[in-house]
Amino acid sequence: MVEEFPDQYAFRYTTLNYTRTYKEFRDDVDEFARTLIALGVKQGGHVAIWATNVPQWYITFWACCRIGAVLVTMNTAYKIHEAEYLLRNSDTHTLVMIDGFRDSHYNEIMAELCPELATNTPGKALHCKRLPFLRHIINVSSRQPGCLTWEDALSLADSVPIEEVYRRSSLVDKHDVCNMQYTSGTTGFPKGVMLTHYNVVNNGKCIGDRMDLSTADRMMIQVPMFHCFGMVLAMTASMTHGVTISPIPYFSTKPALACINQEKITCFHGVPTMFIAMLEHEDFPKTDFSYMRTGIMAGSPCPIAIMKDVVDKMHMTEITIVYGQTEASPGCTMSSTEDSLEVRVNTVGGPLPGVECKVVDPETGEEVPDGVNGEFVARGYTIMKGYYKMPVATAQAIDADGWLHTGDLACRTPEGNFRITGRLKDMIIRGGENIYPKEIEEFIYTYEKVKDVQVIGVPDETLGEEICACVVPKEGVEITEEEIKADVRDHRAKHKVPKYVDIVDGFPMNAAGKILKYKMRENAVEKYGLAKADSIETA
Repeated sequence: MVEEFPDQYAFRYTTLNYTRTYKEFRDDVDEFARTLIALGVKQGGHVAIWATNVPQWYITFWACCRIGAVLVTMNTAYKIHEAEYLLRNSDTHTLVMIDGFRDSHYNEIMAELCPELATNTPGKALHCKRLPFLRHIINVSSRQPGCLTWEDALSLADSVPIEEVYRRSSLVDKHDVCNMQYTSGTTGFPKGVMLTHYNVVNNGKCIGDRMDLSTADRMMIQVPMFHCFGMVLAMTASMTHGVTISPIPYFSTKPALACINQEKITCFHGVPTMFIAMLEHEDFPKTDFSYMRTGIMAGSPCPIAIMKDVVDKMHMTEITIVYGQTEASPGCTMSSTEDSLEVRVNTVGGPLPGVECKVVDPETGEEVPDGVNGEFVARGYTIMKGYYKMPVATAQAIDADGWLHTGDLACRTPEGNFRITGRLKDMIIRGGENIYPKEIEEFIYTYEKVKDVQVIGVPDETLGEEICACVVPKEGVEITEEEIKADVRDHRAKHKVPKYVDIVDGFPMNAAGKILKYKMRENAVEKYGLAKADSIETA
C-alpha cells in the first residue's frame, strides 16, 4: 500500500489525535518494531495487547507481523482470573496495555498478578512468579511502577537499526502464526486460536473484494479489535484495499454518528444490537448517511425488519452478511454487494473463494440434501493452524480430512447460499419435536411493540425442554406475556408457542457484543425455578 498509495490517509481518528498516511503509519510501525526487538522479542515470540481500539493497537499488530512475532489479543472485559489464564497459557513475553476499560482496572490487575512490578526498573526484564514468561509491560495511558510508558518504549528503538527490521521481515514465512485469539470460553477454558499471515491477509482481501472496497472508501471501525470482526473483517479488509480508517476506541452511539457525519463515512460494521442502537438514537435524524454504501452485519442473526431499516434509512444499499468463526479467521461465507436484498436478508451468502462449505448430518458426517438442517463444516486456506498447546481440542474441532466442525446448524439453498438456523446446542427438542429458535425469533420481531427478542430452550420435566422467549419492548411501550403468546399461537404451530415469556430491559453480552444465551438460560432457570442450569447445556 505504501508503494502504491503513500499519501493516502490510513488513519483519521475523530476522538483521538492520530492522523496518518499509509507511509507515516508504516514508519510508526517500523519504529515500534525496533522497540520490540530492543526488548528481546524473538521471531515467534508472543506480544499481548490489552486495549480498546487506540492507535497503539494497530501499531502493535503490524509491528509484530513485521518481525515475525505473534500478537495475542486480550478481551477488554477481562478481569484478573481471565487475564492470568491468558497471559500464562499464551506464554506472553511483552504486554502492551491501557489503564483499563469500564469496570476492568488493568493496572490494579497487573499489580496484583505481578507484585514484583513495585521494585522493577522499567525496561529491565521482569521476573514474575505467577507469570513466568512475562518480561515487559508497556502502559499506553500512564506511568505505572515497573512499566514502560509508550514514549519510554519508543526511545529504545534508537538502539536497533532499521535494517534489523528488514532482516526479520525477510525471514517471515506466510504460514507462520501472526495472531492468537482466545475463544470466549462459554464452555470450558478459553482456547488460543492460532491464525497465520496467510489466513488473515487472504481472508481480509476476499472480504474487501466482496464489499468492493477501494481507496475511495472511508471505514469507521467501532467493533472491538480483539475480535476477528475488527481485526480481519474491518482492519485487514480495509488495509488490503487502501481504505481510510476512522476507528472509535469503543462502541458508543453518539461518537459513532458524529464520526459518520464528520468523515463522510462510506462503510462500517456492527452486530445487530449496534445498528438498533444507532437507528433509535436521538442524533440519528441529524446524521448524514448520503455517503454510506456498504458494511457488514454479523455476530448474530439480524431481524429482517432491522435489515430493511439499515438499507433504507442508513443508505447501506450494498450491506453484506458474513458468517464464520474465529477458527476460520473468520469468514467462511459472505453475500456480495450484487446479491438481492432477499438473499442478503435470508441467507449468509455463498462460500468465499478458496473455502469449501457443506452441511452434514452431525451423527454420520454424511452431507445432507439442500434444505435439510445439519452441521455447517468448512475447509480451506482460512482454517486455523490449531489451538495453542491443545492438540486434543484441535483434533476434535478439525477432522482428519481437514474439515472444521463449527457446531452451527445450517441448510443450503438450491442456489448454493447458506442459512444459519442455530447452534447444535441451541436447537430446542420439545417432546421429540426439533424447534429452531431463529424461526420463532423472526416471527416475534414482526410484532409492532417488540424492539428485540431472543428465544432459548429451558429444562422441562415432562417434555425435556420448553421454549422461553426473552423480549425487549420498544421505548415507552408495555407488553404482556399473554399477548406475545397469543400472537404466536394465532400464527404458528402449537408446539412453537413459548411456555415462558420474559419481558427484559436487555440481554447479557460479552465485550464483542455477542449475546450470551447460556447466561439467559441461567437467568430463566433461576427466575422460573427450573432444573439446575448445568443440565441445560446437555439437553
